[in-house]
Amino acid sequence: MTIWKRSYDVSQANAMMSNTIADSLGLLITEIGPDFVAGTMPVDKRTHQPMGILHGGASVVLAESLGSFAATLACDTGFACVGLDINANHIRSVRSGFVTGVARPIHIGRRTQVWEIRIADDADKTVCVSRLTMAVIDAV
Repeated sequence: MTIWKRSYDVSQANAMMSNTIADSLGLLITEIGPDFVAGTMPVDKRTHQPMGILHGGASVVLAESLGSFAATLACDTGFACVGLDINANHIRSVRSGFVTGVARPIHIGRRTQVWEIRIADDADKTVCVSRLTMAVIDAV
């Protein structure tokens, strides 16, 4: 059983991110499961910090992009979701390859949603764990 109230496929999701920061960083949604959204981002010159490792801010962009898209899918028609708060714990550094994030719900309410996003490297070792709180607002 799915938790989603809106229907998008992976190609539609990626089209929505065209001409955004996610597009600039090479972020792609790769899977929409019954209760999660997954995506990848390259670890390269676009996402490095000066020491040649994945920038923490790039991890936060991946986390917020996945969580925001998931929140939109879980949101009733006539409402929209906007970011209210995000935190990130950076566990391990990455120099190259890809990182994969998976957003899963902690709470889906009428006015707020809370999502946990785990980001892992190519060896499935945790790189970052993030928690995103979304406000559910009336659509404009």
